[in-house]
Amino acid sequence: MSKIIRQNNLLYCLIVLMVALTLPPCKVMAGSKNEIRFAFQDRIGSVLPILAVHEGYFADQGLKVKSLRFNSGPACAEALYSGAADIGAMGDTTAIIMLARDSRLCIFACHASGEDRHRLMVLQDAPIVSLHDLAGKRLAVKKGTSTYGGLLAALDREHIDPTTIGIIDLTPPTMITALQSGAVDAFAASEPTPSTAEEKGARQLLTFGGLGNVYPILMLARRGFLEEHASSMDRFVNALTRAQEYAVANPEVVIRLMSAETGLSPSTTRAAMQRHQYHLGLDGKIVTSLEKTAQFLRDQKIIDVKPDVAASLNRRLFETLNTPL
Repeated sequence: MSKIIRQNNLLYCLIVLMVALTLPPCKVMAGSKNEIRFAFQDRIGSVLPILAVHEGYFADQGLKVKSLRFNSGPACAEALYSGAADIGAMGDTTAIIMLARDSRLCIFACHASGEDRHRLMVLQDAPIVSLHDLAGKRLAVKKGTSTYGGLLAALDREHIDPTTIGIIDLTPPTMITALQSGAVDAFAASEPTPSTAEEKGARQLLTFGGLGNVYPILMLARRGFLEEHASSMDRFVNALTRAQEYAVANPEVVIRLMSAETGLSPSTTRAAMQRHQYHLGLDGKIVTSLEKTAQFLRDQKIIDVKPDVAASLNRRLFETLNTPL
């Protein structure tokens, strides 16, 4: 692994540690017995959590859910790691980094996936037609995310050394402006940022599909929390199941809702949602994808030790979800 990647990984770990030291001590539950602090992203991938909150499905299950919305998976991970959240939703790369760091955490479900939901974008008239043309260029990506993992995998497939590209750590909301201003020559991000960029004149260079990764958006919690609040978690899953059923039955209503929730145009919302599959569970295909991604991150030395993915799965909730492995 290159020196730059090692330095970036160390910096990311230090940031997480600093956040953990400045936030309140870990609490299993906050407020009432049934309150669950749920950290998820305020993006297109979070249709099921957003629907469950908006339609009152958590409340219908007798749960008080406190929504903690962030614009990236690492931010959700930091909330979970610090104890500010009981449940955190994040992409596979972030989840695997968390599992490698804290053995108390486990995965209990996936609420969305999409092999082509991560894309690499450039300006319409940019003289860039392949990944190899990015040598010496500036590329924005949010490090520690599943997009970052997909980018590294795409570069690896083309035998491109990441250090030949100026990789800049940016959050998705700043990427389009950075591209338009010339501050960066390309960016990699998950939906809806690429679809929004297309509306503003950018074009797709490639997606990070075809790499053996379905890019699941996973939900993690501490093992002790899941065990102590088994009944609440069953009802939590039931609420998300109702959200999934509603999304399947009312696609146009959901598009309008997500447009209002995210501030995106209906056309951008529709295009971005079409690159996702919204499904609650954790089937064999996702587990295989996780195993492959975990091994890749270990090979790239993003993590020091590959976590035991099979041991990091909550099998009791698999049975509740009717998706046995």
